[in-house]
Amino acid sequence: MPSDPLPLVDDRSSLRADCSRCAGLCCVAPAFAASADFAIDKPAGTPCRHLGGDFRCGIHGELRERGFPGCTVFDCFGAGQHITQGTFGGRSWRDSPELASQQFAVLPVMRQLHETLWYLSEVLALPAASPLHAEAAARRREIEQLTRRSAEELAALDAGAHRAPVGELLGRVSELVRGPRARNRRGAELMGRDLRRTDLRDASLRGAYLIGADLRGADLGSADLLGADLRAADLRGADLSRCLFLTRPQVTAARGDASTRLPAALEHPPHWRGPLPR
Repeated sequence: MPSDPLPLVDDRSSLRADCSRCAGLCCVAPAFAASADFAIDKPAGTPCRHLGGDFRCGIHGELRERGFPGCTVFDCFGAGQHITQGTFGGRSWRDSPELASQQFAVLPVMRQLHETLWYLSEVLALPAASPLHAEAAARRREIEQLTRRSAEELAALDAGAHRAPVGELLGRVSELVRGPRARNRRGAELMGRDLRRTDLRDASLRGAYLIGADLRGADLGSADLLGADLRAADLRGADLSRCLFLTRPQVTAARGDASTRLPAALEHPPHWRGPLPR
């Protein structure tokens, strides 16, 4: 089988949510529990009261103000439109109710696969990871083929089993890019800590608990942030532009401003406003 071209251009456009091509799956499939993240209780498989007939959110521009910050953090990595337009050929749970349970079952599986593709695409755009590009391209082909399976096959798929070898590969990429002497703070308990003067450049922060941590003005270099919990972390003025394996949900859950530097594949969330206070 011919190998994929190995691009150094980071194009993850197909892995971004396009709600105009989805059937509002994330507004129906999961359950909501009234909390700081959701203003209401909603059973799984029941449409949110704010979902319109056009599959759009009626309060999209006011989600945080109306008590739904959890909705702004969620990202399907483009799984929603893939399921709606690809797996089910444009049919929706509303038009064909008999498909509802199957569509909802496929959503978490497809999301995991698309998130995996997000990371692999990042690897293929990293010049420093070139020794592992061929392996990453092969893994990407494998995952892409899985996303093309039927709804029945996807619903029964053990996505975790296919993500495991990719996770191992990402670990080797991380070590290669960050260097052999980089600090290991994997899984570190750093909640609420003042880290402004802590040298975290190029550290492994995989799975680290950075909830509410103060990272104002910090330069994280090429730190590995895979799975790091950044909820309410203060990133104002921080430089995360070269960080590895950062995703939109992580960024959206954090606090930042116009002076926060992010990787080119990510944009500033709309709720980040104002410059870093002096």
